[in-house]
Formats: sequence, C-alpha cells, structure tokens
Amino acid sequence: MSTMWQGCLADTGYFELRSGSGHDYGVWVTAPPGYDPATTPAPAVYVLDGNWAVGMTAPLIVTQNDPMQQIRPYIQVSVGYAGEDAQHWARLRNRDLVPPGEPIAREFVDAVETGVRSGAMTREEADAYLAELKETHADAFLAFLTAELHPRIERDYGTAASGHGLFGYSYGGLFALYTWLTGSTLFESIGAGSPGVVGEDSRIFAMLEEREDNLPAAKLHLTLNDRELLGNLPVYQNLTKNAATVLHRLTARGGAVTSAVLRETHVTGLQASFLSYLRTCRAR
Repeated sequence: MSTMWQGCLADTGYFELRSGSGHDYGVWVTAPPGYDPATTPAPAVYVLDGNWAVGMTAPLIVTQNDPMQQIRPYIQVSVGYAGEDAQHWARLRNRDLVPPGEPIAREFVDAVETGVRSGAMTREEADAYLAELKETHADAFLAFLTAELHPRIERDYGTAASGHGLFGYSYGGLFALYTWLTGSTLFESIGAGSPGVVGEDSRIFAMLEEREDNLPAAKLHLTLNDRELLGNLPVYQNLTKNAATVLHRLTARGGAVTSAVLRETHVTGLQASFLSYLRTCRAR
C-alpha cells in the first residue's frame, strides 16, 4: 500500500486473489493496533463490499483501544473486486451476494428504472446490473470465502483458530443471512445490516422454514434503518418490513439473534450498522 493510503488506512495491506471459478478479488487486511500473531493471534472479521466499505469500516479498528467500550481484537478482511472488475463492483456483487434462485422483486426493478429516468444510471448500466441477478451464486462466493480466502488469511496473518466474524450490508446483509442459515461453522458471529430481503418470496424465508427449529448457534445481529421504513421508496420499505418479519420468526423460535434500529438512510447506514455489530457481538 502506498504511503498516502497508509496514512488513511493504518496497518492495512492489500492483495489480489483469483478464485477457483476465475473471478478476481481485491482484499484489504487491517491488523489490530500493535498486532503480534506470535503472542496474541486474533480472529478475522470478513467485511463484504470492500470497494465501498473499507474506507468507512477499517478505521473502526481503533475501537479495540477505546477505554469506554473496548472491542475484542480482530483482523478486518475487506473483500471486494480487483482490476477492471473494481469499476463494476456495484453490479458484480449481485452475482456473488444473492442466494441462488432468489426472485427479482418488482420493487427492485422499479428502483433501477427510476435510476435510469433520473440519470443516475444509463440504460446499458441498468441492463448489466439486472443481468447479474438472473444467475446468482452466493453459494460459490461463500465457498470462496471459507475454502480459499480464509486459509490464505490464516497462513499469512496468523489468525486465531476460532471467533471469526462476517459482516454484510444491503445485499451483503442478504448474503450474511444466507450464510447464517446455511449453518456455516467458520463464523462465530454474523452482522446483517439492512439485509436485502426485498420480496416476500425471498429464498431466505424458504431456508428459514427448512431449518425449522434447528437454528444455527452462531450469533446473528440484524440492523434496520428507520428512514428506510418511514421514507417513500417502496424497495426500502419492503426490505425493512421483510427483514423485520425474518427477525420476528427467528426470535419466536429462540434464535441467537439481536437487533437494532438505527437513525439512518439505506446509504448512510453502513458504518453505523458495522459499529452496532461490533458493540453487540464483539465487545469485551
């Protein structure tokens, strides 16, 4: 990492890794203050949407030295896209973070079309964005994280054997819920910020029914934003209502789940959601 970026993201390194499926990923690794793996190995916390999220979440590594509420040491591993793919991270995440067979909600398509009409997206960009939702592979991306990336992090950064975490926001939050419901044993805690459960026919509901009363033991922390529910955008209203339904079903079944409602919009909620996850699931 260049000197300039080192000043912004202290103790952060970067490397690129091609997955077994042929996709190129960029990985930012932020070590805890004064980290010495030889004496105190720390678990890893994987943060999705690294191209967007690393600048807002990696600096929170300093919470591990906060005298008023210390967070247990962790190594942050922010996962995004590399090379030319980095320019297209906003649509490539659809391919990687959305569960296989997830229906495309009408409200989501309408939101994309609104973006075209407002000039926020071109017609070509919108078509490419929606095309990535026609064949989604959260299962393959989860396999990449657990079977390809994590062994590399273990080897190069001397992580602890247990206590690892995962955090995702929006479609990353949908992926976090999906990962939790698969029963993945790598993660001790999972943070799902404003998870993108946009439709009532989401695969998340089917997976929840398949689990019946056999819910995972990993801690799940789910956050929502009040301005999503109280605003006038149907895609965010549905997301919030459906995520709340998931939460109610989990708590009714005695799931290891906590939650928080944040005073944010969907765009501004990422950092607040990550901090809520740290405070709830990783406090000393």
